[in-house]
Amino acid sequence: MPRSDRPFARSLIKLGTRLLLGGARAHVQDWFPGLRLAPTQSGGKAIFYRGRRVGTLESLSALVDASGRSLRIVGSGPSVVHTDLSGTEPASAILLNGAIHLIGERIPKPLAVAVEDERFVWRHFDLMHSKIDAGQVCLFSVAVLRALCEKDPDWLENKRIVLIDDIRKPYGLSRRSLEQLRVLDFVRTDATGTFGFSLDPDRGVFQGGSVAVSALQFAMALRPAGIGFAGIDIRNATAPRFYETAGQTAYSGIAEAESRILGHFTLAKAIADERGIRLRNFSPVSALAQAGIAYDARLWRGNERRRRKPSGMNTGRLSGVTVFPRACGGRRECAPSSICASGP
Repeated sequence: MPRSDRPFARSLIKLGTRLLLGGARAHVQDWFPGLRLAPTQSGGKAIFYRGRRVGTLESLSALVDASGRSLRIVGSGPSVVHTDLSGTEPASAILLNGAIHLIGERIPKPLAVAVEDERFVWRHFDLMHSKIDAGQVCLFSVAVLRALCEKDPDWLENKRIVLIDDIRKPYGLSRRSLEQLRVLDFVRTDATGTFGFSLDPDRGVFQGGSVAVSALQFAMALRPAGIGFAGIDIRNATAPRFYETAGQTAYSGIAEAESRILGHFTLAKAIADERGIRLRNFSPVSALAQAGIAYDARLWRGNERRRRKPSGMNTGRLSGVTVFPRACGGRRECAPSSICASGP
């Protein structure tokens, strides 16, 4: 059964801050104890841990200008196994969490890596240490920075850190109300205020149940021509990630957060349409279709292998999803949970 990797002491601190400080300040646990982000004379911010400077925060400008280019956001869903990422251009992909396994292999040089949940640090710090090189742009949340400092504060020194600051629960401030959010000129929300989008990630982003939500806000701020999603499956979140095996999976809250994630993506899709940014989904099992992001089959490796097989009822499985051959040539709509063996 998947388990949480948050140390017991951290769980106690999380509970204690909520009891002592209340809901409006409970997120103090993200930086307590020891982490401090302080302005520098040059106008930036320095990262201090237990009084010692261990790194520097950079702005969105640390990411390359993506105007006119296409970017990819790559997650760690099971579909990555069957996705052809060989054509990914250097510095064009944001790798989320366990997708950093791909660095130096299927994706030689990513644009950035993004980690938002501190539990990933506790479980995979050795992987981060081995895969993330000096000079790599890293999108890290406050809690991730504190967890990294607890593991090895010196590791941050030669990384280019861009802060994922939760706009609802920002570093150093109390939780913002919906009224406070709506007066911010860089914020867009849906009619109910449940889902949001930041037009200026340097001033905070809406965290929405998956680091993919935050990464998308950064990616869209670069004004690319398009953004493609690989391994953002959501629907099969209970299956092992592409680098895991059955019985050795880390806890994932994606399944429980599906509606929340899709709500943020639906709003993001509307904003992308306004800005002429094309969003494409490269996973045939992804729930992103429910957010209006259409499936694009060009990277699906399984199609070519199956086309070479003799015709007949050849079926297979991918993380509990049935694969059916289809003779319609892509003219019919299929159920969201099915994968066509011949491709659309």
